[in-house]
Amino acid sequence: MNVNVQFREEGNRIYGVIEGEIDTYTAPMLREGLEVITINKSSIIELDLSKVTYMDSTGLGVFVAFYKKVLKENAELKLVRLSSRLARLFEITGLSELMDIETDKKVEPANECI
Repeated sequence: MNVNVQFREEGNRIYGVIEGEIDTYTAPMLREGLEVITINKSSIIELDLSKVTYMDSTGLGVFVAFYKKVLKENAELKLVRLSSRLARLFEITGLSELMDIETDKKVEPANECI
């Protein structure tokens, strides 16, 4: 299986869709796909992971390296539409505490206590 990375730019926003399995074999392809992005200080990069069917620690490493690159350029990165399985992977590694991550589930508003 391969990984496919597609981007479109709208002003200072860059939207990306990543599709496929991200493992030891495909991680270099993902890394190369992310390296073509020109990151500016005001860039807002949003990566849609809804079509990622599998990811191992190698894939996490690619996202961590890209996250560091984005931070170095004073830009923003948001990972969106993660399946609950992918979101859990980011949670158990502690990366969800660092990165802006949005799952594909709708979150119900919490009841407020008075």
